Formats: sequence, C-alpha cells, structure tokens
Amino acid sequence: MLTPSQTAPRWDARTQKSPGPRPAFRRLRGYAFDPSVSMQMETALVNEVVFKVLWEPIATRRSPDRPPSPAPPIPERPERGPVGEYFEGVDRLARGPVGEYVEVIDFDPASGCFYEPVDLDKPDVLAQDGLAPSEGNPQFHQQMTYAVAMTTIRNFERALGRPALWAPRWGKGESEPPEHGFVQRLRIYPHALRDANAYYSPGKKALLFGYFPAEPRADGNLLPGGTVFTCLSHDIIAHETTHALLDGLHRRFVEPTHPDALAFHEAFADIVALFQHFSFPEVLRHQIAKTRGDLSSENLLGQLARQFGQAIGNYGALRNYIGQTADAARYQTETEPHARGAILVAAIFEAFLSIYRSRVADLMRIASRGTGVLEAGALHPDLVNRLASEASKSAQHVLNMCIRALDYCPPVDINFGDYLRAIITADSDLVPDDDQRYRVAIIEAFRRRGIYPTDVRTLSVDSLRWPLVRELTGGATKREIEQDLGAIAAKLRDILRETADYSPTRKDLFDNLYRARKKLHEVIEDDVERSPFEKVTGLALSPSRAPQDITMSKGQPAFEVHSIQPAQRIGPDGDSLNQAVISITQKRIVRLDPKDLSPDAPTFAFRGGCTMIFDLDTLNLRYCIQKPIASDERLDSQRRYRLEGRTTSLRATYFAGVALDEEEENEEPFALLHRDAGGFDVS
Repeated sequence: MLTPSQTAPRWDARTQKSPGPRPAFRRLRGYAFDPSVSMQMETALVNEVVFKVLWEPIATRRSPDRPPSPAPPIPERPERGPVGEYFEGVDRLARGPVGEYVEVIDFDPASGCFYEPVDLDKPDVLAQDGLAPSEGNPQFHQQMTYAVAMTTIRNFERALGRPALWAPRWGKGESEPPEHGFVQRLRIYPHALRDANAYYSPGKKALLFGYFPAEPRADGNLLPGGTVFTCLSHDIIAHETTHALLDGLHRRFVEPTHPDALAFHEAFADIVALFQHFSFPEVLRHQIAKTRGDLSSENLLGQLARQFGQAIGNYGALRNYIGQTADAARYQTETEPHARGAILVAAIFEAFLSIYRSRVADLMRIASRGTGVLEAGALHPDLVNRLASEASKSAQHVLNMCIRALDYCPPVDINFGDYLRAIITADSDLVPDDDQRYRVAIIEAFRRRGIYPTDVRTLSVDSLRWPLVRELTGGATKREIEQDLGAIAAKLRDILRETADYSPTRKDLFDNLYRARKKLHEVIEDDVERSPFEKVTGLALSPSRAPQDITMSKGQPAFEVHSIQPAQRIGPDGDSLNQAVISITQKRIVRLDPKDLSPDAPTFAFRGGCTMIFDLDTLNLRYCIQKPIASDERLDSQRRYRLEGRTTSLRATYFAGVALDEEEENEEPFALLHRDAGGFDVS
C-alpha cells in the first residue's frame, strides 16, 4: 500500500517545477490607499489588504541578440549574477519582480544604488502572502508597485476582452514601428526621482516614481520632513499604469487639439484609480459602516492620493470627489486641464452614487421599516455586508463601462461628448436590457455638468448611441456601400484568421496584428471603391477630392491603419460579442494662419480618421465613428485654440520650470507632469 508521501506530486529542485496544478492567484499584501491611512487607529487594520494577482507562470530571459533598448536617464541594471538575471522557460516569476507584463527595476539614480530585487517565489514570502507592508523596505516597495499594476492591467483585460499591449517603440516614421517595436514589459522604477512627482514615460515605456520630504505644515498623520514614497500609494500607481495602458490603445489622445484632449488622459486615470478602491472588501465594509451606507458623505473611497496631498501642504487628499456640486457653467469656462478633467470624473462618480442608491433602496426600506430613516446606532453587520456587496458590484460595472468605451472612441480629437456617446453605445451593445438604468444615470450626471455632444437632438439613450452604418447610408449608393463594406468585412475576417488567431503569446499577437494592419491597408488601397468608402469613413482617398495639404504617398492621399484590436466580450446574460475594432487615420500639414502665405509660416498637424467596429459573426460593419479629415469646422476650431495661445498650457503644464529640448519634449508628453503646481496631479 502506497503512503501519501509516495503518491504526492514531487518537487523537482533542479527545474523548480511541480507536476501539481498552479495556483490561480498570487496573494500579495499592500496598502489599499497609502501608508498615512495606517497611522490612524480607526483605519490601520483595513488599510492593509491582500491583492489577488493572477499567477504568472512564465518569465523570459533577455535574448543576447536583442538587448533592451536604453532608457536614459535611468541606466540599465548591471548583469551581476542573480540580481540581474532574467529567466527563460522557467515556471516562476523572476526576481524584481519580472513577469509577463511588467519588470520592476529598483535603481535610485540620486544615490547610485540598486536595491536587492524581491523574490516573490521564495517559500517564506509565499507563505505569508508576500512581504509585510513597510515604508522602509525597498523590497516591499517593489511588491506594492507590481501588485497594483497587475490589478489595473487585469481590469482592462477583463473589460476589453483581449490581452493588454503596451505602446510600441516607433521608428522615425509614424505609421510603422521598427521590427523590434514590440514592448514586452512596462518598466517600473519605484525610486526613480527625488521629487514630489511620478509619471509615465512614453519614450522609456516606464513608470517613474519619486520620493520627497513632507512639508513641515503637513498634518499630524505625517512626520514633517519625513520621506514620502509615491510608489506606496495605490492611487498613484493605478493612475500611472492607466496612462500607460491608455497610451497603448490611443497614442493620439495626448495631442493638444482642444481643452478636453488635454484633460481626458488625467480624468480617465483618476476614474480607474478611484473605482479600484471598491474592490477591497474590508475597506468597503468599514467605510459603509462609518457612513451608515451613505457614500455621498465624507469617506476615503472618494479620495485620491491622501498622503501625497498632505505631504505637499494640502489639508486633505489631492483629489476629493465627495460632495462636489454640479455646475453646468464650469465646463464651459474651465480650461485648466486638471480642473477640467475633474469635471468628467465627478460626473462618473455621481452616476455611480445614483446607481448604488437605486440598488440598495430596498435594503434601506427594510432596515428603516419603510420610513427611510435608519435608527440611531451602528448598522447591523449583515446589512453592512449587503450594502458593501451592492457598492462593489456597482463600482465594477461602472468601471467596466468606462474602460469598454475606449473601443468606441474616435482615434483622434476626442472630447467629453464623444466619450459619453462611446459609453452609451458600448454598454448598449453588450447589455441591451438596461434594467438597472445605468445608462440613464450616466446621461443625467453628464447633463447636470453641461457635458453633451453638439450633434444630437435629444439626450435620450437612442439619440446618444453612435448611429449604425446603415443609418449613415441612403439613396442610390446604399446597396453599393453595403456590398463594399461586406466585402471588406469578409476579407478582414480572413485576415484575422490568418494572422491573429491562435496567438499563444502577447508577442505573437502583436506581430500578427501588425501583419493584419499591413494586409488591410493593401485591401483598402487596392480593392475598395473610393467614393462610398469615403462617405462612410470621412477619409479622403481620391486625389481629386482630397484637401491639397493632405500628406501624400506614391501620388495618393496617405492613410494609416492605425490599429486593429480584436475583442471578445461576454455580457451579464451570457451573450457574447465577437468584434474587430479598426482605427484609420490621416494627416494634413496646415498653416496656423491661413492668411500667412510666407514660406516659413508656422504649421501644425491636423488629423482625421475613423474607428470602425465590425461584427465578425455577421460580417457587418456596425459603426464608423469618424472625424472627417476635410472638416472645415474642426480645422477652424483647432486654429482658434492654437491662435488663442491655449496650447501653451501643454508646455506649461508638463514642463514648467524644466529645460527640455524639442526632441525630448516630443518624446515625453507626461514628463514632470504638473510640476508647476507642486507635483503629481495637483490642480
């Protein structure tokens, strides 16, 4: 008879492998907010949470023939034994941590020091859910950044229905990355700056976190002059990771075409960080018990970067979206990017509160015996649990809605009205029956702040949905257009089957989608009837109909198949959407002042394009969300915006007090963001 020790799976010390099943998640301890919340007796216990990070089975060694590209001013980690080693084909997370999506490189340029990388696979670390939270332990700092970044990535992948890809490294041209353009991992530097700042660097494909002494006037939660680490703030890590993910989806969203364009990146990053608070059960139950179920009253869940705000001299958190009064006039007059972005975040948060109140209305009636007024005293723990469950579900639903909407946005020149339409359309496609009236809550919150598209007749759900392509076409050309688009859809499906299906790794997916873009470009260039296609997409493909200043290639108006993104989404009723999201863009080099005809007259790039959403099951093009390249209205608006000097806010916001040459400025649109206002995300 065999003993249990003889039948149990054996651990192979040489290969570090076990024949047993891998865990689904890696449990890692960290802060729900930041270290300052652990300095108060009331919140110390709930602030220390456990992140459930998807178990990463594979880490790869850097290939000798493809060394990592340089990332100045942060030097590469020297290859010195196990500290600099990256594993290939080994079933474990490499030290750093280094995984499939991110690599933590803990180099401190100010002191010239490399901190020993954490090994999250060590038995004593695994046994206690990672290292204990500590402000003084660099290895915990590495663990914290990794856990929050991976949590944020997971939220994006779940909502979008595909693996996350970082923005590629581009060559000198705009339309094609070099052969090695794929970025396997986002780099994270927990101690990159001695500065009250943190930012995402598109050029380095990295998150750089700073540390700094707290202001002497900081409140009692912080030691005046004590060191504050931005890499220990959940909100800052999630915010900067979102910048990187959004840059991988829409790299033109940082171009300063109007005030909304500058504000959208910041607002969206705040939205993701804010709603991830509601994924921590202990924190949620504690705050609901404290507020007696009223999340519109003062609480930690609606605040961002509490420690950072106090450390730079604020009386509270850096952002606080609790109790903000809706003011429709503010959106019409506010031009400062951070304050303008806060209007969008406040609208989304108000919609969440409305949804939450609707979901818990029956619980409140039962608990108050129909009076609507709860009895004095602490809430019953069962009621707290039910309220927390509904708040968590509502927050996750709203976050999913916000992330899914990114696929329904135009590829250039986005504004808040476009984003509202994208949210409504994306949610209507996946959840046709809106029995909880989520879409109504979103529309109402936007309306109360004066945010709505200018090209709709009413603010109903039906009016705000992007029009179906069949609604855009009519007359004698309708059948011609439908036949043309149907042929493109069939070829697109074949292209995706040939190039994008069965991609075992993210690198394979990147390469396959790159080949799909090139093949689709050839199809549009050679096999498409120009006139009907131009009508639907807003592109200019015929030389005779294109603006004279459009960028040309081989005697024809140039266009770029900007991206192809497959999406497989499952709705709450089990219904699935199998889509391909395609972005196509064009560019014109136009004079800033059309009356200035001198050879050295200042110019700028004016872009147009469209986002096409194909249903790959029916081979129908459902939507074509366009920003026409020949639009005189958009061109005049961008000229006015630039001539009024508003685009100087881009330089002032991103680079105030910092000398940068033109090349570095173009490569680092997020570098030292908001430094003129005191650091990270100050408005």
